[in-house]
Amino acid sequence: MPIIEVKNLYKKFDDLNVLNGVNFSVEAGEVVVFLGPSGSGKSTLLRCINMLDTPTSGRIIFEDEDITAKGVDINKVRARMGMVFQGFNLFPHMDALKNVMLAQTKVLKTKSSEAEKIAMDLLDAVGLADRADHYPHQLSGGQQQRVAIARAVAMDPHVMLFDEPTSALDPELVRDVLSVMKGLADRGMTMLVVTHELDFARDVADRVVFMDGGKIIESGNPSQIFDNPQHPRTKNFLGHLK
Repeated sequence: MPIIEVKNLYKKFDDLNVLNGVNFSVEAGEVVVFLGPSGSGKSTLLRCINMLDTPTSGRIIFEDEDITAKGVDINKVRARMGMVFQGFNLFPHMDALKNVMLAQTKVLKTKSSEAEKIAMDLLDAVGLADRADHYPHQLSGGQQQRVAIARAVAMDPHVMLFDEPTSALDPELVRDVLSVMKGLADRGMTMLVVTHELDFARDVADRVVFMDGGKIIESGNPSQIFDNPQHPRTKNFLGHLK
């Protein structure tokens, strides 16, 4: 069974159709990168999968459960589905350690001592063990985003969603964040990533999905999409990015 199945998904904001019948599935351990122009529906698709945006119609099956059905405890679903945004969304009054600990203690009800150990291990994994007592304003954008990733991973999610996690960063900070994401992929984390980082997509993705106009235009492995795209829209988009 796929870990995620999206079936005939539509999302409309007032009179604007943002998603127009999206269908795809993701296998456990797969890294899927979504490319496409601004307004193509990529971020909205991730937000619908996390149910931050409620689909207008269609179904999303996550771990064999229809999470679009009435009565679903979406907070329990989100506890198994980490998400990292363009903005870092750290609590400014908490240091890095407490930012990573908070959801563990409040949502998972993890004991404080255990949550602190997990948080320190994760900060070490993202190269920030020596910044554990630093507040967000004392960290660079790239460091803040790595704390945000550690915070999401601390919930032990089954899937990670990344919505353009490097778009707000200066170019010299991007590499460290992408390195952390690559490490997650190497350890078998299921990941859905919206990004314009073509090198990351080529090196890390199992599958690249190109979207335009709220639809999936083309999908395949990185070499298929980058070296031999079939759809004219895909060719034009990639041609402007190279």
